[in-house]
Amino acid sequence: MRHILSAAAAAIVCLMSAPAVAWSPDPAPQVQVVDSDIALFWSAYDAVRAEADPVRQRDLFQRMYIDQGTPGLAAFMEAKAYTVDTYLEAIRAYPAYWDTVRPRTALAGQALDRLEVHLARLRELYPDLRPAGVYFEVGALRSAGTTQGDKVLIGVEMATGDASVDLSQMPPNLKRFFTTYFASGPLENLDLLATHEVVHTQQKGDRQSLLAQVVYEGVADFVAEKATGRLPKLPYVTYGPANDAAIKAAFRADMNGEDFSGWLYNGANNRFGTADLGYYVGYAIASDYYDRAPDKAAAIKAMLELDYADQAAVQAFVDASAYLDAS
Repeated sequence: MRHILSAAAAAIVCLMSAPAVAWSPDPAPQVQVVDSDIALFWSAYDAVRAEADPVRQRDLFQRMYIDQGTPGLAAFMEAKAYTVDTYLEAIRAYPAYWDTVRPRTALAGQALDRLEVHLARLRELYPDLRPAGVYFEVGALRSAGTTQGDKVLIGVEMATGDASVDLSQMPPNLKRFFTTYFASGPLENLDLLATHEVVHTQQKGDRQSLLAQVVYEGVADFVAEKATGRLPKLPYVTYGPANDAAIKAAFRADMNGEDFSGWLYNGANNRFGTADLGYYVGYAIASDYYDRAPDKAAAIKAMLELDYADQAAVQAFVDASAYLDAS
């Protein structure tokens, strides 16, 4: 499936099968949006499922998917530590999942019209927005969306799922995770996810502390909300405000550590029984910072240009928000 973005959005987002090229804001070129890795994956999938020999399966998948993939596929595999064996293990373990999610992966492109509008709004909020490539990929059930450098990488085998996808072959923990995630309507919110990830491509600096990581994620949620007008339909969005005092107290005790597991990228198996509450904390910090700032445009700029490797700068940002101040 190929799409052409309008000039207004093309300067911001490009999904291409060739390496990124130098960007010139005037005139803004039309850019092809290519999701060709999806078709490559399913061709390789069919070949693997028709072959009984594991060695032959490995060779087929390498040649038919990985070797022919776009730079986005290479980046996705590096970002999520995917290998040929990672894919083959997932294919062998959950064939019912793959067979039922397959028709839904063709629907990913429907988010592009909305994404175009959001990115135009994002550029209004932050005129210095740098271009980012957006790639639709098929991963191995580790990520619905991530970034690497200037690339937004969407895992369509997760991001297009819904209640029709067969989870029966999964262990209980994965079944619970996917049931909750699919209930959030990921396909309907794919434009929001992509906008969130585009925000990440603007951010800089490695995050060494939990505090820096939650601010990084919370800023992406907050700025994406400003661009799209909504937040994801995930439990932390409603659970957080209703339990703010307890969450804040618990987070203060952990925030300077390097263990993210209780707060980010987790399931509901934590002290609150709700996944990813670090996103809520980071969002609340960003929101309070914005509310307190006299110059809203400058506040957005400060968020997107914060150096997350500079712990003092991160702490100053948090202090300016006053969200974590003891009450």
